[in-house]
Amino acid sequence: MQHLMDTYARQPVAFVRGEGAWLWDAEGRRYLDGLCGIAVSGLGHAHPRFVRALAEQAGRIVHASNLYRIPEQEALAQKLCAISGMDAAFFCNSGCEANEAAIKLARLYGHQRAIEVPAVVVMEKAFHGRSIATLSATGSRKVQAGFEPLLTGFVRVPFGDHAVLDQVAANNPSIVAVLVEPIQGEGGVNVPDKGYLAALRAACDRHGWLLMLDEVQSGMGRTGKWFAHQHAGIQADVMTLAKGLGNGFPIGACLARGKAASVFKPGSHGSTFGGNPLACVAALTTVSIIEEEGLLRRAEHLGRWMLEALRESLQDLPAVREIRGQGLMIGIELDRPCGDLVKQALDQGLLINVTADTVVRLLPPLTMTDAEARQLVAGVTRSIRALVSAETAATG
Repeated sequence: MQHLMDTYARQPVAFVRGEGAWLWDAEGRRYLDGLCGIAVSGLGHAHPRFVRALAEQAGRIVHASNLYRIPEQEALAQKLCAISGMDAAFFCNSGCEANEAAIKLARLYGHQRAIEVPAVVVMEKAFHGRSIATLSATGSRKVQAGFEPLLTGFVRVPFGDHAVLDQVAANNPSIVAVLVEPIQGEGGVNVPDKGYLAALRAACDRHGWLLMLDEVQSGMGRTGKWFAHQHAGIQADVMTLAKGLGNGFPIGACLARGKAASVFKPGSHGSTFGGNPLACVAALTTVSIIEEEGLLRRAEHLGRWMLEALRESLQDLPAVREIRGQGLMIGIELDRPCGDLVKQALDQGLLINVTADTVVRLLPPLTMTDAEARQLVAGVTRSIRALVSAETAATG
């Protein structure tokens, strides 16, 4: 790794192949994937139909510039709009770029309404990416530190508190939009109270703002519906996607509806690789498999079972503050930093993640079997108990 920039605290393992919810390293040891590339490989690894579709498309055409019509892109836009209720799509390569597009769209929307310095409301503990604009919108000083000066044009409020928005509106006449994750992922798998998203929708309608939902991590069936905000029965003006959209093939999307759908004009925004034929076939195939294999219902059912099983197996452990989530987006919050659990679980053959220092995050593939889910719950329970016992013994 001597020629790689030191941007990741990598675990000491390299995977050489995968199948379903399992990965194998070069020595032949297998690992149960409870993270699937941070909510990316929702179909699991090497899904036969997905592999076949990519291979066939690669044999026809991989890339065509957005200077020309791309039939696969048009078909994907039509499909995503059909399942989301949106009107138009812009394709890029990642969630960061999708959120960058949303922020630019909001600013242009403001300027088109004669607002000279448009501002976007963003949330504490939010994560929207690592470009300088999305980093500025992110609500974590830990990831922002050292990259100042950050961009201006963001007004930060507490996540989950919709009542503060009217006060913010009174003090900030230049606000044009609200950017929010329906469920915060990197911030600690924070699920807002029922009614929060509907209240945000009402506030945006009241003040003429765009409601922009970052579904990069929570979208594409992970919570049991195509998009997490659909549990609240609301509609966004702008929605961003990536991660699970291409099941591991890089693709992001910024979707818009109504007045927001006509903000961008030729030259407003662009992407060299975004929405090329291979990426769009990856996403179209992913959507088809989710539909045809009933993976929305699968994520809802399996997620509910895992939440209940984890609560039951850890209920006697005072160090566990809360177990929360929706569908297969699950967080276990401890009363102490628990980053060491990642390596301990790896040694057991489990891939998990810790975010916000104290939250064990599980994002398994939507195709995980019941037996694999039981194995994941048992392994995570064992790891947490071992960590707490070791720390208790060390402190006397």
